[in-house]
Amino acid sequence: MCLGIPGRIAEVPDRRAGLATVDISGVRRSVSIALVDEPAAPVEPGDWVLVHVGFALARIDEADARETLDLLRRGAELSLELEQLREGTVAP
Repeated sequence: MCLGIPGRIAEVPDRRAGLATVDISGVRRSVSIALVDEPAAPVEPGDWVLVHVGFALARIDEADARETLDLLRRGAELSLELEQLREGTVAP
């Protein structure tokens, strides 16, 4: 199973090489946009993409990106709460 994470294109410093800087929850990474950057519809700063292992696999709309990021945050919070319950640091 793979997990794609929504990221927002921050800049496209090297379109010829197919690379963009993507902001994923405040962390900026260089990501290949070769699979989603098309001459008729180039990837631009502000666009949202689904990123997996350094590749933008698909463009997504902002509403879907924000919903997915919210679900991931809530999952992380639940995981932390469950771990605290196991350790006995939070009352049930």
